[in-house]
Amino acid sequence: MTNKTFAIEGMTCASCAQAVEKATAKLSGVSSAAVNLATEKLSVQYDENQLSEKDIQKAVADAGYEAFSNTQQRTFAIEDMTCASCAQTVEKAVSKLAGVEQASVNLATEKMVVAYDPSMLNIADITKAVTDAGYGAVEQTDTAENIDQDREKKQKHIEEMWRRFWLSAIFTVPLLYIAMGHMIGLPLPSFLDPMRHAETFAAAQLILTVPVLYFGRSFFKVGFKALIKGHPNMDSLVALGTSAAVIYSLYGTIMIFLGDTHFTMALYYESAGVILTLITLGKYFEAVSKGKTSEAIKKLMGLAPKNARVLRNEQELEIPVDSVQVADIIVVRPGEKIPVDGIVVAGSSAVDESMLTGESMPVEKRIGDNVTGASINKNGSFQFKATKIGKDTALSQIIKLVEDAQGSKAPIAKMADKISGVFVPVVIGLAVLAGLAWFFLGQESWIFALTITISVLVIACPCALGLATPTAIMVGTGKGAENGVLIKSGDALETTHKIQTIVFDKTGTITEGKPKVTDIVPAEGFTEAELLRLAASAEKGSEHPLGEAIVNSAVAKNLPFVETEAFEALPGHGIEVTIGGSQLLLGNKKLMTARNITLAELVTVSDQLAEQGKTPMYIAKDEKIAGIIAVADTIKPNSIPAIKKLHQMGIEVAMITGDNQRTAAAIAKQVGIDRVLSEVLPEDKAKEVAKLQQEGKKVAMVGDGINDAPALAQADIGIAIGSGTDVAMESADVVLMRSDLLDVPTAVELSKATIKNIKENLFWAFAYNTLGIPVAMGVLYLFGGPLLNPMIAGAAMSFSSVSVLLNALRLKGFKPSEVKK
Repeated sequence: MTNKTFAIEGMTCASCAQAVEKATAKLSGVSSAAVNLATEKLSVQYDENQLSEKDIQKAVADAGYEAFSNTQQRTFAIEDMTCASCAQTVEKAVSKLAGVEQASVNLATEKMVVAYDPSMLNIADITKAVTDAGYGAVEQTDTAENIDQDREKKQKHIEEMWRRFWLSAIFTVPLLYIAMGHMIGLPLPSFLDPMRHAETFAAAQLILTVPVLYFGRSFFKVGFKALIKGHPNMDSLVALGTSAAVIYSLYGTIMIFLGDTHFTMALYYESAGVILTLITLGKYFEAVSKGKTSEAIKKLMGLAPKNARVLRNEQELEIPVDSVQVADIIVVRPGEKIPVDGIVVAGSSAVDESMLTGESMPVEKRIGDNVTGASINKNGSFQFKATKIGKDTALSQIIKLVEDAQGSKAPIAKMADKISGVFVPVVIGLAVLAGLAWFFLGQESWIFALTITISVLVIACPCALGLATPTAIMVGTGKGAENGVLIKSGDALETTHKIQTIVFDKTGTITEGKPKVTDIVPAEGFTEAELLRLAASAEKGSEHPLGEAIVNSAVAKNLPFVETEAFEALPGHGIEVTIGGSQLLLGNKKLMTARNITLAELVTVSDQLAEQGKTPMYIAKDEKIAGIIAVADTIKPNSIPAIKKLHQMGIEVAMITGDNQRTAAAIAKQVGIDRVLSEVLPEDKAKEVAKLQQEGKKVAMVGDGINDAPALAQADIGIAIGSGTDVAMESADVVLMRSDLLDVPTAVELSKATIKNIKENLFWAFAYNTLGIPVAMGVLYLFGGPLLNPMIAGAAMSFSSVSVLLNALRLKGFKPSEVKK
């Protein structure tokens, strides 16, 4: 449900307010509607899947009044979050503020997007609510400077976590050796012999433990703060477990110095040290694995040219692109980027729009045609009138789409974090309850009761729980890298196994993205070699991809070129060239018709080639048809087996492209695509992905171009081709480094294997805890059985960690399955 507030105009009395309330409340999907006559505000709670803001405004208008949305949206960078429960805490704290319509926290990007009514609260109120919850909030906009600062901050955090790990390890390794070495026959210096020098043995462990506690102090600071505020997280589990071990060991150390050597073998300093060190290592890998989503925005911003050449007072002036105004006449020369969106008013050219459309063929632009900012002018000069500037340009809209998609992507709730919210208070309660029960009801000593309490906390220590997910993800992402699949976060690895539909971009993804000559059909009196030689000679030096394809084909066949005597480009039709005194025409059917050249049976051949998704080019010599050369963007070798394998896995496959329906259908038929989304504009690709998601499907998007970036971010999982643009790869969750589509099913299989491994890890982690807790509480002792010593509890905890690590290492044996024939 969504809450929205509207300012109502035209109300004069209580009956007006009731009329507005009634009109709104009867809408399907509205659960509550309340009008405050004093503030002239309407508050509505409704299901956004059933109706929109416009529906509510229309209902109010039909009642004779006007409704205006006062909602503003702001993005905040959130500091000090460590897990999903932190994100939930921040979300709840902000959502309950009066005037907040929606608050969404993205753990992966550490950002919060808030929609609120500025007349009811301000930014200071929002940041205060976050601060009161124990975290920090700073309003943020996606400028290049902010993105650089954010990236630098994350890098510093990664370096700090690594430094904490190795400093902790320096003290933990000798601590573990001293505490456990003698149990497996490793030699110890005589002054550390626990039998003869118990005091030195205990003091050495305490001295080595103190630095580890200091380096891991943030666990205690964050964990206990969260516990006190009533929303325990993973840090709370770590803080409680290690504190229990240290407090008990400190008590044991004091007793040893007082002469009670029974505690010599009941010290758990090494448990605390190992837990803090390993959890720090896990935090380091978690920090490294977070996707650098802001890089995509920065690189998109970098596409736009900095300056524009405008005509003012009949003079050309070079000005900053930010100073361009609507209706300005802008001059563009060959090779220059087009600064803003507009309409051609003079001249003509071919414009490379591949960076925005993904299509490799330059588009001919003549007077009256639209041009798009950041596209590249290829070979002609022209002038255009600016129609869209600043935030209204197509590039700016794509940037906004990427921002919105990234901000709306909900973080994947880690299973361990979900359970810890219940697990921690339950364990604390059971530990305290067991201690009190033995002290008051069992008439046992306070030392006995304390032993019971500590045993429960130690056996419930979350070392295995904390390692269950990161260790599996570490191994899983490592195996992915070995197989050419770069998985940028644990979230991506966790989500990929749920994918039901995969959408492939066509150009550069399913196809090579580089046109090639596929067919040469000579007319009577001409040979294939002669036809190709003439066409290549005419196209030599051409920057048009069709011409380049013909020239490359002739070069590959070592055909000699003939010098051209005259050359004329015929915009929208082709070219006219004079070679050896003969007139040569190369172009489309329109050109041949305009010059009254008879095509005969070649028309049928041309139609057949077009049906196959190829672009036929007619060649005529001295007003007589010489033949056809067809050029096409060829299919990648592994496209067909990759799509077949996905079908065998039960995954629906779709293709999205800006091409016309006929070309798209021809490609889809060749590779076995289930669903074709053709003639889709760049800015609409994300919308098409969203439509599939609205069908209740988990959707992955595979692409390689800048135009794919919003769709990659919108999809549940974005998969970028490694040979594609940097922006596409930064927007994606998974990058196929080998640009091999067979790696798409490999990513899905790896995700399934890793999730299975994580679930097994969590099972073992909780199995040891849940089976051990009743024993630690003294249930067996109550019926005459043994009492669980905290040392055994610590050993059980350690063994659970070892089992989790060993199970995670089994993923190293992962191998992609073969395509079934």
